[in-house]
Amino acid sequence: MIYTVTFNPALDYVVWLERLTAGSINRSAREVIQWGGKGINVSTILHNLGVETVATGFLAGFTGKALEEGLQAQGIRTDFVWLDEGMTRINVKLKAGEETEVNGRGPDIDSKALAQLQQKLDGLTEGDFLVISGSVPAALSHDVYKNLLARLSDRNIAFVVDSTRELLLSALPYRPFLIKPNNLELGEIFGETPVTDDAIAACAAKLQEQGARNVLVSMAGDGSLLLDEHGNRHRLGVPKGTVCNSVGAGDSMVAGFLAGWLERLDYGYAQRMGAAAGSATAFTEGLATQTEILALLDAF
Repeated sequence: MIYTVTFNPALDYVVWLERLTAGSINRSAREVIQWGGKGINVSTILHNLGVETVATGFLAGFTGKALEEGLQAQGIRTDFVWLDEGMTRINVKLKAGEETEVNGRGPDIDSKALAQLQQKLDGLTEGDFLVISGSVPAALSHDVYKNLLARLSDRNIAFVVDSTRELLLSALPYRPFLIKPNNLELGEIFGETPVTDDAIAACAAKLQEQGARNVLVSMAGDGSLLLDEHGNRHRLGVPKGTVCNSVGAGDSMVAGFLAGWLERLDYGYAQRMGAAAGSATAFTEGLATQTEILALLDAF
């Protein structure tokens, strides 16, 4: 089973306008509500690809209820911790030529709720996957990734970590099966953004030395580079298409990689499936369907 953890889920309220004028009334051309959060995106793409998954994390209030009901209506299994106060955040994404975002803060998570999540994750067993991704709400300490992984480190669970600097680095001693930084995040870690394949591979190798098994580096329009646990370098470009969405493309890549790995136990194929999923989401307004993903698979 693949479990995903989203610490701060959201309802994404996406609004399209002809123009956005500050200080006046703006009327939308159309709008849609999407279920947001990096782990939730991973679960959605896995489900779309026919892979069993359970989405967990923290929800609160009427917005949390709407999010959970929406996931369940799609057939995605959920096992969230419910908070006594606050509400799951709403992120507003305004698309008027360029995109403007207003992201909610989200509810506070106390030690009792965190302990409930830990107890849920205690049910994971050998062979399960645990995907932890995204930022951590201000109420939680930055060692929360580390503490969760340390608690499960003797279970032979495959950890997948997709986050930024401190959170990512804190997870490396626990030998994550996969990490997925982008090249800009490598720059944050190492002080200079690598631009050549050799430089990116060198950074990935340093992260492997610190504990990561497989390092998948996404580079937006320049494709991706995978340094697998056997020391093999895999390089892919991107297929032709019009990018109309940046939200969830990286999460789709993670989900596609896992689906591909479970299908064939081949890292090259896993990267291809990940690249197809990431590109398919980038080429559509929401998260990609199985049909859209598989249509791009042969492009790699």
